[in-house]
This record gives sequence, C-alpha cells and structure tokens, in this order.
Amino acid sequence: MTDRDADKRLAAVAAVKEVCDDMLVGLGTGSTAAHAIAALADRRLAIEAVATSRASADLARSLGIKVRDFAEVTRIDLAIDGADAIDTDLRAVKGAGGAMLREKIVAASADRMIVIADDSKQVERLGGTKLPVEILPFGRAFVTARLSALFHRLVERPDYRTDNGNIVIDGHGWDDADPAALADALMAIPGVVGHGLFLNEIDAAYIAGSGIVTRLERGRQAR
Repeated sequence: MTDRDADKRLAAVAAVKEVCDDMLVGLGTGSTAAHAIAALADRRLAIEAVATSRASADLARSLGIKVRDFAEVTRIDLAIDGADAIDTDLRAVKGAGGAMLREKIVAASADRMIVIADDSKQVERLGGTKLPVEILPFGRAFVTARLSALFHRLVERPDYRTDNGNIVIDGHGWDDADPAALADALMAIPGVVGHGLFLNEIDAAYIAGSGIVTRLERGRQAR
C-alpha cells in the first residue's frame, strides 16, 4: 500500500465514524470511495445503503452491506464520496470514475455530503483538473461542437459508457474564474445530462496527508 493509499484509507475511516445505526448511506464510486465502503463494512452497523455505480453496489454487497435501489429513495442521511480535486471552499471536480451524474443525484438527496481524499486532491484552483461531461450518444457531434467553445481541448473516453449508457467527454483547459457560470453554460447545451462540477453539494471534507487527517466544514475553519 502506497502512502497515498494509506492516506485515502485514513480519510475514509475518519469519515465513516459519522455513520450511525439505522442510517441510509450513499456510497460513492472510485478507489477512495472503495476504502470508505470497506471501512463502513468493518464497523458492522445496522445500516442500509444506496450506491452511485454498479461497481460500488457489488463491492458493498460482497462485504455484507444491504444495498437498496435508489430509484425508490427520496432522501438519504449521509453520502460519502471521493473527489478528483477540491478547493478550500469545498467546491470540487468529480467524475474520473464516470459516475458523476448519479453521484450528484445522491449528493442532492443527502442531508449531509462528505468528500474524502488524500491531500494531493486539495487545490487552490479547480481549472487544472479535467472536467468530465456526460452526454447522450445521440448528440455526440452537436454537443462536442458546443463544448469546444468552453474548453481548450476535449477528449472522449474511448469505448466507454456510463452506467446510464452515455458518453463521457473530458474537458481540459477551462476558465475556473466563475465555475457556477460554467455549470450553467454546460447544462444549457441540449444533450448534456451531467458534469463533474460539485459547487454547493459538499458539506464537509476529510483530507489526509502524511498520516494526518484534517476535516473541513462548509463555512468553518479546518479542524
């Protein structure tokens, strides 16, 4: 296990301490979220979960966590997920694992949303991170042309489909001076169904570096 992996696990272990019996918990997607799922299973709490991807659902079930179909759920108590980049205002870029649309829906349904990460993901500005955009295959050429006005370079993930059956295009070189305006511009393009900007969804972050975990709370100083 690399030091970075160890830090991911430390952040995950710290975050799942917020989980209590009888909670309905949202499980994120990706390598860091997998640490959270394992740490949650180790606690052997009387909980149920919803998952943002088939991979996370399969992992959770294999570890003894009961997973419900989110299609039948209107709210959850707590969501825990990773991030590709996060700033001090708890704005994040997510979606390297391709599950950003489901992750955003689950985050919006949560009373509390927590991000876990190693400190390499903590950044001063988000624009240096590629921004995933999920689009309908039907609109590939049209949407790509519209996206070219917002990014310096676009890379479609080859031979890839999300769990929703959609394409992901990663946008490189974007202006992060006004992320909210970019988010609005993306969702104004017919055929874009989701993107990796998480600007208001995150309530707290557990970030680990060199074996030390720091908790950031929206509107509060780091602890």
